[in-house]
Amino acid sequence: MSKKRKRQDDFQKVKLKVGKKKPKPDNATNINFKTKGIHLPDQLKRDGALPTNHRQLNVKDLLTQMHHYSPGVKLSALTGLKDLLSQHASVLDTHLSSILSEVAAVFTDKDPPVRAAAIRLLQFLGPRVAPEHIAPFFPLVSAHLSSAMTHIVDGIQEDALKVLDVLLEHYPQLLTGRSTVLLKNFVELISHQRLSKALKGGRAGKGPSWMLSVSPGRRLTSQQWRLSVLLRLSKYLQALAEEQGGAGEDGRQVSSDEREKGKAGSGFVTMLEVTWDEHSFGTKGIQVYENSGVLPSVRSCFRLRPVSGVSAEEGLSSVESLKGFVQTLVPLLLECWVEASPADQAACSPGSLVESEAMLLMHQVLWIIQLLRTLVQLHDHSRNMDSWFRTNYLSDFKHHFMKNFPYSQLDIPQKKKKGDSKRNKQAAALLASVDALALNLALSQVMVSLTSSTVVQQDSDWLEAIRKFVTHSLSSGSKLNSKQLSGLLEVVWRLTLTQRNRAVTEELLRAVHVQYQQRSLTLPVRMQLLRFFSGLYLKEKEANPQIARSKVLSRWLSGLPLQLAQLGARNTQLSAQLIETIHAAASRSNRELLQSLQTHACRLYDPEDGSVVLLPPESQQRLVQLVYFLPSLPSDLLSCLSHCCSMGRISSSLAGALFRIIHIRSSFSGWTGCVQETAVTDVDYFSFLFSSLTGFSGDELALLQRGNEDGYTSRMQLSPVLLYPTDLEQFGHHWDVAQEVCHCLETVSSRPQCFDILQNAICKNLAGLRVVPDSTAVAVLSAVSRLLVLAYIPSEVLLRFLASCCYSLLHHLLTLEKSAAEDSAHKREVVWGACLAALSGVPRVLRLMLQSLRVTDACQEELPFIAQILRLLLQHAQLRNHMMANAALLQQIVQEITRFRSTEAREQWLVDLHYCFSVCFSSQPRGPAATRENC
Repeated sequence: MSKKRKRQDDFQKVKLKVGKKKPKPDNATNINFKTKGIHLPDQLKRDGALPTNHRQLNVKDLLTQMHHYSPGVKLSALTGLKDLLSQHASVLDTHLSSILSEVAAVFTDKDPPVRAAAIRLLQFLGPRVAPEHIAPFFPLVSAHLSSAMTHIVDGIQEDALKVLDVLLEHYPQLLTGRSTVLLKNFVELISHQRLSKALKGGRAGKGPSWMLSVSPGRRLTSQQWRLSVLLRLSKYLQALAEEQGGAGEDGRQVSSDEREKGKAGSGFVTMLEVTWDEHSFGTKGIQVYENSGVLPSVRSCFRLRPVSGVSAEEGLSSVESLKGFVQTLVPLLLECWVEASPADQAACSPGSLVESEAMLLMHQVLWIIQLLRTLVQLHDHSRNMDSWFRTNYLSDFKHHFMKNFPYSQLDIPQKKKKGDSKRNKQAAALLASVDALALNLALSQVMVSLTSSTVVQQDSDWLEAIRKFVTHSLSSGSKLNSKQLSGLLEVVWRLTLTQRNRAVTEELLRAVHVQYQQRSLTLPVRMQLLRFFSGLYLKEKEANPQIARSKVLSRWLSGLPLQLAQLGARNTQLSAQLIETIHAAASRSNRELLQSLQTHACRLYDPEDGSVVLLPPESQQRLVQLVYFLPSLPSDLLSCLSHCCSMGRISSSLAGALFRIIHIRSSFSGWTGCVQETAVTDVDYFSFLFSSLTGFSGDELALLQRGNEDGYTSRMQLSPVLLYPTDLEQFGHHWDVAQEVCHCLETVSSRPQCFDILQNAICKNLAGLRVVPDSTAVAVLSAVSRLLVLAYIPSEVLLRFLASCCYSLLHHLLTLEKSAAEDSAHKREVVWGACLAALSGVPRVLRLMLQSLRVTDACQEELPFIAQILRLLLQHAQLRNHMMANAALLQQIVQEITRFRSTEAREQWLVDLHYCFSVCFSSQPRGPAATRENC
């Protein structure tokens, strides 16, 4: 085949038979494989210097994404930034400036989800960033907030109020520092300036220059929008008032005049201590006081850190700026009131019905006016400002507020709306927070603040309506909460001080007393009522004679002691307030209260369940001080007081104070002038002291005589007195009380007569007892040794009783030493000191005790104790002369002990006794002089 033929065959089409497949070429691609997609959720990060979130994005990446054009990216960046800061708190400290600047810039973002995420992030940052840390960057945050509040988009304005809520919650002091701009922004949110020809022509003074604005495209109604703005404005004004210190001790607003009175009446000069480290980041002014006192006066005010861009006359600090703001805001508030009122209100009778939403708006109007009045009271020229406020707005307030007073609530069934259930619940809770009583009460507070005692006759028409409302609210029998009662009492206080009319005062106080007499009142309500009556009586009694002569106030005071006795320890806080009021009235010699206190004194000072033993130590001290003011101290009351001291229901120091008070009220106080009448008789006074000295009542001592002797000290055959051991705490308390009793007895001028009374009491009540408490025996020995005079000869019965007590106590002392308890060291010291004082100071007591040591009548177990007692007496230097005088008697006792011992062996106690006896008498000459008795 030629070459040409072969070349043609290469380009010939292969003809296949029917049903045969075309063979695959040699370079065919094999497509028999499967594929899977690769998903990369995170970027590959190689730099681990900065912490990252779960998407491996650090703070710089997230802040960069916040500038993205896509709303989804910005929303994801804000969410990721919150997640990053929650996991790594250190990032917040190092990048606070960048975070705040980027978050604040989103306040005016056009997308609502992005703004909502920024608000959530700001709520997250609030509790975690301290005010001193955010202070350097707060001007930027405030600027973005102002831009959002004045934005043309309604949604941005609504979200700006949410941002304001967060800043008011966490940084109120920083926010109040920008009041110049923010207050104007509040006004612009609900109004706009008039652009009429009259204003352009310069005749703006004839009418208000601002009028309420209406935005038809807003999601909320005009009334709802104004309500939301006024709610934030009231919070902001309240923060301003709190920063300027407008609250007094009793919750009332303190004016500049009251501060001047406190300055003039105080004569104290105190230094101001400032810790600079605590104020290094702050912008709050430090007040330097010249005269401190109760209400100090400010001499100078400076700032550690100046605020850039803020003038000295910032906000409402000057009178002119405050007047200008009031002149702008009050007309707008009155327009809001008129719009919220019913359409036919002009033709309605008093008591018109108001819907819940309108009532809430009207309440906010009144609350803002109250805050403006508070700011007015804080200025130095508050009196002039009060007069200006009354002159300009009293007629408008009477026309709009008092025309249909009091108001009632109109209940309209609300249909359930689908949507945000949380928002609906918040709105329902807000509407439920204000009722007709709250609205009428706020209106009453605003109106009574505009009157005074000089113009009360001009305001009698509308003051009568307010007085009737307050009287009906208090005396209707309804339960009032703490907030409602506080407002009502404030109005009553103001009306009582301005309307100096006895009938009006009695009517108002009678209504308050009806509320006070209700049962099951809560503690805050009861405390408010108590403080109201107490403050009215203590602060205004001298200035207002109508209050001083009030029968209601006298009846309230006379019921306080019984209330205190019935209350007991169920509420210690309320009991303390009652005691303070009773003490103040008693110190002013209120006759009705003193008579009631005298009647219920035994219940108050009952040793079992009286207030004096149930209340804390602070209240116990005030109750003990009340004893001084009692008109008389009868025997039954003194018995209760003695039991309180003896039973340890009050401390020994408080018992000492009680003894001194009763001593002052007795005829033995030593006062030369007739300062006051004697409240206690001499017989009752000595009976009270002796009962406190013994520490046990007659019934208790009689019960000891009939009791089982197993719990007493070991029975002794040589002493007729058996001791009843008291515990260490009771013994120590009784000893302290006995020392106070001895001190009172020592102050009696006639010492022999005083000792004679004590001797007769001991012989009559104690000498015939078989069982005597050890604390009583020690107290009697101490009292006799301290009160005995040299010229007085005690009776034989007293001396024998003292000798028996000494032997029993010395025997008990050896028992205590054998136990060697560390906590009984004080008791051993007291027992030994009392015995030593009686044996060395009271004549013949030592000899009578030695004569009672009849060894032949003693048992073998008692001989070692007798020997040890003699050894102790021989070793003590203070008793050496007395022991020498009884040498023959001692020698006889030693010989009898040696003769009648049970064993032939010489025990150690006997050896010690012989040694001490020989040492004591070896240096003394033998003869009649050595054995002369000391009679």
